Amino acid sequence: MKIAGLKRAIITGGTGGLGNAIAGKFREAGWEVVCLGSKDLDLSDSEAVTRFFARTECDLLVCAAGIIRDQPVSRMEECEWDDVFQVNFSASARCAEAAMPGMAKRGGGHVVFISSYAAVHPAVGQAAYATAKAALLGLTKGLAAEYGGKGLRVNAVLPGFLETPMTEAVSPKRKKIVRKLHMLGEFNTVIAAADFIWFLEERMPHTSGQSFSLDSRL
Repeated sequence: MKIAGLKRAIITGGTGGLGNAIAGKFREAGWEVVCLGSKDLDLSDSEAVTRFFARTECDLLVCAAGIIRDQPVSRMEECEWDDVFQVNFSASARCAEAAMPGMAKRGGGHVVFISSYAAVHPAVGQAAYATAKAALLGLTKGLAAEYGGKGLRVNAVLPGFLETPMTEAVSPKRKKIVRKLHMLGEFNTVIAAADFIWFLEERMPHTSGQSFSLDSRL
């Protein structure tokens, strides 16, 4: 049951580093927040996702679930490719498809997809991840066009390289190389990314169909 008078945000991948930061920001702003981790809802199960959103209203959906399985395509098993695409694209598309009709009936809502710098500048070994994240950019524009007349917004955020549990396996040597690509010489942070998503929701009500890159890589 939605708490009367409170706006509700649902965050997939809400137990991860970025998801936690987004949840904290919106709770501070007085929102009700529902964080979904892999143990809370199987995003690969279309029926389960449909049932969840049929009974759970939301004003904002942030699709932040993601995994990394970086390796050359020549060494990647088909099931690994499928897993990367499923988590990084299909799950987000499935949640948006389930949530947006209800938003439309209530006269408004906002979907934010968490994409990646890799979507437009993939590194070697990131073909699967980059493909999935690039697909989110197309989905952003497509859904923004489809639902704009019903008062719904859809945007994508490319938060940049974040030091979170998902990137712990990246070697210090690789992080040093990536940091040098940043014009400011520093990575973005989950707090700064969460602040931007809050600002996009609360202070940019006329913005939809856009993709925002938040770090300093060119």
